[in-house]
Amino acid sequence: MSEQKIPEDINRMDFETALDELETIVRELEIGENRLENSIQSYTRGTLLKQHCEKKLKDAQARIDKIIVDSAGQIDTEKMDIE
Repeated sequence: MSEQKIPEDINRMDFETALDELETIVRELEIGENRLENSIQSYTRGTLLKQHCEKKLKDAQARIDKIIVDSAGQIDTEKMDIE
């Protein structure tokens, strides 16, 4: 499935809020008591929430620095290679 444009209400969510909603959707889908149309809408929203959470995690990983000690014993940081 290709990435869809994430709605503004999801874009404004922090990681924890988006993850909480995604977990709620998964639980509801697992129970299977929703009507088909509601399940499809929930699945679609869940997919968008998952994409948002993955983006938030990738953004956080990009900001992580690796602590290094140079030859003189000085402590410094450098960007981690997370690929």
